[in-house]
Amino acid sequence: MKILITGGQGQLGHDVSSLLGRNHHVMACGSKELDISDREQVKSVFFAFQPELVVNCAAYTAVDNCEKEKSLAWAVNALGPEHLAVQAEELGARIIHISTDYVFNGNKPHTQSYTENDFVAPLSEYGKSKLAGEDAVAAHCSNHLILRTAWLYGLRGSNFLKTMLRLSLADPQRQLKVVDDQYGSLTWTATLARQIEALLPSEMVGIAHATATESSTWYQGACYFLDAMGVPANLSPCSTEEYPTPAHRPANSILKNHRLEEAGLSVFTSWKDDIDRFVALHRDDLLNQA
Repeated sequence: MKILITGGQGQLGHDVSSLLGRNHHVMACGSKELDISDREQVKSVFFAFQPELVVNCAAYTAVDNCEKEKSLAWAVNALGPEHLAVQAEELGARIIHISTDYVFNGNKPHTQSYTENDFVAPLSEYGKSKLAGEDAVAAHCSNHLILRTAWLYGLRGSNFLKTMLRLSLADPQRQLKVVDDQYGSLTWTATLARQIEALLPSEMVGIAHATATESSTWYQGACYFLDAMGVPANLSPCSTEEYPTPAHRPANSILKNHRLEEAGLSVFTSWKDDIDRFVALHRDDLLNQA
C-alpha cells in the first residue's frame, strides 16, 4: 500500500513511518517537505505520490503557544486536515487523522472516562482548532477515521516524561512540583503506531479513541517512570491552581477505547506496562538524550 505520513519527523510520525515502512511503500513528510496548511503544496504531493492512505500526524501541539499564535494553530490543526481530506477524497484514498483529548472540557469525575459519543466542548485554542480539524476531515473525506489520543510520549522529540528525566538528572535535590489533579493515560507512540497498523485492513469510519488503558495523574506518571528508570528525584504533588498555564487543560483526559475494543481491534494495554517496556528498550538512549 502507498501511504503518505504527514508530520513524519515528529515523535508519533517517526514511529508510524518506521513501522509501516517495513511492509508498505511509505512517504513520510516533515513540515519542511510538506506544509499541510499550503493547499497547493498538498495538491502537488498528492499528485506526485498518489497515496492510497494518508496518516495525518502533523499538528501544532504547543498548547500554550496556541493561545497567542491562534492563526498558526488554526492553519495547521484545522485548515491543514481539510486540505488533506479534500485531496484524499478526490483520489479515493483513506485518511487516518490523529486528534486529541483536548476536544473535551474534562469536567467528568476522574472515576469516569470519555467515550466517542460524549459531548465535545474544548477549553483552549488548541482544543478548538483540533476539533475543527476533526470536523473538516469528516466533512470532506467519506473514508476517514479520526483517532483521539492523549498524553503521548516516545523516544523522539520532547515530551513530559523526558522533561521530568532531564530536570531530575540535572539536579536530583531540586524540588519539582508536578500537577496531581489532572488525570489521563500516558500513551506510548510505538503502541499507537501498532494500533494504526492493526487498523489498516479495517473499514472503520468515524471517531475512535486510542490511548493506553487505566489512568494516572501527571505526578503519578512521573513517579512511576523515574522509578522504572532508577533515577532519584524530588517530586512534589501540586494542584492545577498552583501551576497556572496560559491554556486551560482538561482535568479529566481519560479516554475509553470503546469502539476499538468493541470491534476486537485494540492493541492497548496498561500505561504502566508500556512504560516498563519503553524503559527496558530505551533506558540508555533516554539517559544519553537527557
